[in-house]
Order: sequence, then C-alpha cells, then structure tokens
Amino acid sequence: MRIILTCISALVLCTSFAQIQNPVQWSYHAKKISDKTYELHATASIEPSWHIYSQTTGKGGPVPTRFIFTQNPLAVLTGTPKELGKPEKVFDKNFNTMVKYYSHKVDFVQTIKLKAAVKTNATGVVEFMVCNDKNCLPPKKVSFNVSLP
Repeated sequence: MRIILTCISALVLCTSFAQIQNPVQWSYHAKKISDKTYELHATASIEPSWHIYSQTTGKGGPVPTRFIFTQNPLAVLTGTPKELGKPEKVFDKNFNTMVKYYSHKVDFVQTIKLKAAVKTNATGVVEFMVCNDKNCLPPKKVSFNVSLP
C-alpha cells in the first residue's frame, strides 16, 4: 500500500511540473477607421518575466513575431503591422546579436481596406517566440479570425 501511495504522489508531482507553459495570451478586435478601412488589433498580453520578440529583431537571433494573413479577395492589407508598445533593445549573448522585444503587452495593428462595403473576416496565423531570462519556449503559431463588420 505504501508503494502505491508513493507512486501516486510521484505521478501527481510530475504532472504538476509538466504543465504546458503558455505565457502569452492573444486577443483580437477590428476598429473601423473610415467607410471601408479597418485596423486589426492583435494584442499580446505577456506574463511577468517573459517577453516576445519584435517583427524586426536581429538576424541570427530568436524567431521574430510574424503575421501570415490568409488571402481575402474582398480586402487589401496596407503595409505591415505596426507595433504599439514599449520596446526593449538589448544585446543578447545567447543569440550573439541585438534583439528587440516586448514585455507585459504589445499591440500589433494592421490596416485593412475593403474593396466594397461588405462584411468579411480577416484570418491568418501569428507566429511568435517567447523567452525569459532562463529559457525560451519553441516558436508557436496561433490562428485568428476577426470579423470586419
């Protein structure tokens, strides 16, 4: 009986340490800025001590944040997503390059123009990498689907 209790305790302990870390939560919304023009906001809320990388971080460094939009025949993307947040630029000795990252929160804003006044969606994937002072998690891809009313 004692061996069974020890095994169960060890299993519970291992399971609690093996939880999947997910230090970035994404939220999305569209803001109408003119008749057929919208801003798509993709906001990353980042847990304390973690950070995600800019779209323009140094070469040879970590995986930069990247938005891959599904082609929509009713809409045209204008430029690339703007980054609204407080960037930090540091030399990262692990990657041996300058990196640019965001802690706490960053809002990526993509302007989208509709070809006609119709309802449609902006869909795609955001790819990002998250690190803290001790380690990095593997790059992750998260799908999004935002209504453009």
